[in-house]
Amino acid sequence: MNLYKQYLKQGIIALALISIYACEKDPEQHLELGNWYLQKGLIDDAITEYREVSRLLPPDHSKLDREQFKILGTAHFKLALSYTKKGWWEYALREAENSFDLSPSPDTHELVELIKEKIQLQSKKSSS
Repeated sequence: MNLYKQYLKQGIIALALISIYACEKDPEQHLELGNWYLQKGLIDDAITEYREVSRLLPPDHSKLDREQFKILGTAHFKLALSYTKKGWWEYALREAENSFDLSPSPDTHELVELIKEKIQLQSKKSSS
């Protein structure tokens, strides 16, 4: 049984390495990997993957196609959520606003407003 577990562990590691190698230049794969990390509670790793999506796509948004806009907007949204889990509210607000600018939706608008409220509450607490 121990041998089976060892092979299983090595297989998982190999699969992870293949996934990382395969997504080296593919923003969508980094987004998916970030989602997996976020789901597993590996917030720092998720943040790294979501930031990599932004790095890989052209900084000039006029050069993005529709799918790339969607990927980038989602990455900023997930990055904002990740930052809230770390308590990094100013970073979260910036990313939520970026997400809203790229692909406005009720969800992104609500996230921006919730983060703003949280920041205001924290300001009131620290001034008291």
